[in-house]
Amino acid sequence: MMEMEMEMRPCLDEFEKLLVRMNTPRVMIDNAGCVNATLVMIDSARKDGILLEAVQVLTDLNLLIKKGYVSSDGCWNMDVFHVTDLDGNKLTDDSIINCIQQSLGTIHHTRSKSIDGMTAIELTGTDRVGLLSEVFAVLSDLKCDVVESKVWTHNGRIASLIYLKDCESGCPINDSQKLESIEARLRNVLKVDNDIRSAKTSVSMAVTHTERRLHQMMFADRDYERTSVIKTSGECSPAVSVQNCLEKGYSVVNIQCKDRPKLLFDVVFTLSDMQYTVFHATIDTTENGAYLEFFIRHTDGTAISSEAEKQRVTLCLKSAIERRTSKGVRLELRKDDKPGLLAEVTRAFRENALNVTRAEISTTKGKAENIFYVTDAHGNHVDSKTIESVRQRIGLDYLRVKELPLAFRNNEKGENVDGGAVLLSLGSLLRRNLSNLGGLIIKSYS
Repeated sequence: MMEMEMEMRPCLDEFEKLLVRMNTPRVMIDNAGCVNATLVMIDSARKDGILLEAVQVLTDLNLLIKKGYVSSDGCWNMDVFHVTDLDGNKLTDDSIINCIQQSLGTIHHTRSKSIDGMTAIELTGTDRVGLLSEVFAVLSDLKCDVVESKVWTHNGRIASLIYLKDCESGCPINDSQKLESIEARLRNVLKVDNDIRSAKTSVSMAVTHTERRLHQMMFADRDYERTSVIKTSGECSPAVSVQNCLEKGYSVVNIQCKDRPKLLFDVVFTLSDMQYTVFHATIDTTENGAYLEFFIRHTDGTAISSEAEKQRVTLCLKSAIERRTSKGVRLELRKDDKPGLLAEVTRAFRENALNVTRAEISTTKGKAENIFYVTDAHGNHVDSKTIESVRQRIGLDYLRVKELPLAFRNNEKGENVDGGAVLLSLGSLLRRNLSNLGGLIIKSYS
């Protein structure tokens, strides 16, 4: 019996190695194969969500995906991405390269930033000038310390995730009476014209990726069905089309729009969250814009079956792209953190009729590091006198006008992408060769 077990052991070892190989993505990083980008190649067994996880790893490292090719043939998947840093350079930092290899090589589940020791507040409502100022004023009055937050606006709606602690104890807020008070006061701030959709409340212990959650919140709020009251100057809508490739059983999504960081993540997440699987894709970016093509099916293997569904996919993808679009002047605040700082800064914005279209707020080692995109009350560019007035009030050394990274400065005029431009797509290749062959909520985290 022992002899039989010893004979079987090498076979079992080889089988275990095969299982590990099949379930562990193989990551190759090549700095020699492309002149102006680093190639990241991921070879793995096909699994639902693995494309999204790969794109998320790269975007969370603040890398730009300049080109990409995705192909799922049978049960195997091969993804190739051309990536650079924010200044358009190849990756030379060994720590970043090692992080990519380790993160992509261990993809098994959704990653999320640790928010232990904080209370999370989710807000959705009707956007207006000064709303953020009122929100932070309420939190300051209730002795809540805002540690981190992200704010998106789109089509007249606002969504925000705010992570905070109790100012006095430095601990998450678990007192039920205080939580109820926060909910009630913020609900009153969010209510506009009896907008009952802004008054939803719930408590949960769920943890998720912040930007995924913001997309989900705005999707649930059906922002894609609305028309923006304020049109940002120079804003142009993405061109999105959905067609069926009936002979191969795919629906083909084509997107042409202005390029920006995290564009691919926003599109892939939206398709995944709407229960579509990406089987093949090509991504190409130029100085004139971004061109993306996806061959998708429902998770049950079927293609899109109706014109109404095509229209819904089109609207949802346009909204996903527009939510994170940089609208207005980018202001960066770096200052020693103190209670009420955000209320003070956003009050200065409100009193100068500045509308915050997007915000990223963080605190690192006692320093507030915040980014605000602002327009005037009508969505137009803010004149320099108003900006300088706000800077004088907050402190010229603390609040600065910041340009976008080098790779995006040349494309900040908002030029429209030629709707007739020809995609450097995988479509022709696939069509020839496929026959051979995805309210307001308070959460406590303790």
